[in-house]
Amino acid sequence: KQGLAEQAHPYEKERFDPTQFQESIVQGLNQTGSDLEAVAKFLDASGAKLDYRRYAETLFDILVAGGMLAPGGSISDDLTRTEFCLFTAQEDLETMQAYAQVFNKLIRRYKYLEKGFEEEIKKLLLFLKGFTESERNKLAMLTGILLANGNISAAVIGSLFNENVVKEGVSAAFAVNLFKSWIYERDINAVAVALRKVSMDNRLMELFPANKRSCEHFSKYFTDAGLKELSDFARNQEAIGSRKELQKELQEMMARGDNFKDIIAYVREEMKKTSISEQLMIGIVWSSVMSCVEWNKKEELVCEQSIKHLKQYSPLLKAFTSQGASEIILLVKIQEYCYDNIHFMKAFQKIVVLLYKADVLSEEAILKWYTEAHVAKGKSVFLEQMKKFVEWLKHAEEGKNIFFKHVFIVNSHVFEKH
Repeated sequence: KQGLAEQAHPYEKERFDPTQFQESIVQGLNQTGSDLEAVAKFLDASGAKLDYRRYAETLFDILVAGGMLAPGGSISDDLTRTEFCLFTAQEDLETMQAYAQVFNKLIRRYKYLEKGFEEEIKKLLLFLKGFTESERNKLAMLTGILLANGNISAAVIGSLFNENVVKEGVSAAFAVNLFKSWIYERDINAVAVALRKVSMDNRLMELFPANKRSCEHFSKYFTDAGLKELSDFARNQEAIGSRKELQKELQEMMARGDNFKDIIAYVREEMKKTSISEQLMIGIVWSSVMSCVEWNKKEELVCEQSIKHLKQYSPLLKAFTSQGASEIILLVKIQEYCYDNIHFMKAFQKIVVLLYKADVLSEEAILKWYTEAHVAKGKSVFLEQMKKFVEWLKHAEEGKNIFFKHVFIVNSHVFEKH
């Protein structure tokens, strides 16, 4: 009965025995040699005869390392292996691009291999210490190209944060080659998008041991390796993280009802520590002030509520608008906020006038915003709202100039008499 089954299904053994499966793949690869076009055709045809679904891991092990990998990354000597694989190929980007095409064709042809392939890459990254430096370099280049092509997700980078791979500097060195090929194929913006998609954008420091996880060390390491754009990205991410933490703490202080003197002292200390400019800080303070209250949903009531609320918090806003540029930023933030929160559309002019009276905003800043520094959001509505007030400011400014001119002339006469 068994004999009949084997005659009816000549590939039954390969389907249920990884050793037989391995022999079939190795034999085919030995025949195709280093001709990657022929390798791709062989793999395409073999999928119809061999059980790729069951032995996906074995298949990828052979294509990468030449044979089945034992835990840790070594190849069992007693099993059949091939010399025609990724690890024995030339160590250059062009060859790795050609290998990436082999995997791409295979996965497009047999879609069910997609998940198994990503799991394979994750596993290989955990085995890095078991590979030679050259093998790691090739795998890093390949991984970068696969990430650029969208064959795998950036979630695979999580394997590089494993302590065993991190502690001897293997992860960081691997990451250099990976990011170089990824950025070469795409650009830093595409890399940033892919990292954010899987929440890896804030974890890159984990490529280093705990005692070296600083922005300075990261920046120097990758800048020295020729990846300044990655260093800049990491610095930016850290700054964003610091700002989020700061805003969270600020909101908690407001919710507790801490006095403004303590809040201002805390914020200024954080500005020194994290090198945040006043222009950035006023945006954070504004967001915190506006998010620490439950706003009324009715347009006619929210206007009155916002004036009362901002009058209370005007000393806090004033503390971080000592520069003209900060005032402009605040005006733009108010404009964007009133546009994005439709109930505030009619409150814009009243908010600006209140903050002018509270010495948070100067006439110079308001006039500059009106003539050139406003943004597109709700522009026509807000400029129309501000028209009369701006005219009044211009007349007030002219009146002030005439007054000072008169004082200057009088004083000049007094000076001449003496």
